[in-house]
Amino acid sequence: MRMEDLPKDPHKPYEDIMAMLLGTLFVALGVTFYTHAVLLTGSTAGLALLLNYVTGWGFGIWFFAINLPFYYLAIKRMGWSFTLRTFAAIGLVSLFSELTQGWVEFANVPSLYAALMGGALMGIGMLMLFRHRTSLGGINILALYLQDKHGLRAGYVQLGIDGVILLVALTQLPLDRVGYSVLGALMLNLIIALNHKPGRYIGVS
Repeated sequence: MRMEDLPKDPHKPYEDIMAMLLGTLFVALGVTFYTHAVLLTGSTAGLALLLNYVTGWGFGIWFFAINLPFYYLAIKRMGWSFTLRTFAAIGLVSLFSELTQGWVEFANVPSLYAALMGGALMGIGMLMLFRHRTSLGGINILALYLQDKHGLRAGYVQLGIDGVILLVALTQLPLDRVGYSVLGALMLNLIIALNHKPGRYIGVS
């Protein structure tokens, strides 16, 4: 059965709003686990975390600023609706990640638990956003744009950029922090890979 043959189940506006709020709160809580344990993730979020550790400026400030150049590409490739949703989601993650650090205090969180739980929370949050035609922008949009314009495989571009972030992290963070970060990234991507499949979820916005 093809996707176009499946019955449509459009999301209502309040469902999109609820998903965006919950999804961004989940991602922000995952980021809080990572900042507490000094871990990294991929894409623009990983770059924002790394800059947070190096400069001392908050993750939210860096995450919002780094994504600004990518909105032009998002408009060209995805259209205004997707771009505006993405802009709102990035703004909320930036805000919630700063607020959550004041709302939640960790007395003791083992690094392995922080990596796996933080990765799981971010994966679940991103999954909620994906299902409501929203993303967290950044490098993924650049990868898709380069694939369309220059034939570069988006997956390889994303992998290459994440690899550069990881190599830079090795110069700034202890090796065990980087190792735990890799485990967290595996958890995040496993959740998305197992749950974000064509035909499994047919709600649209």
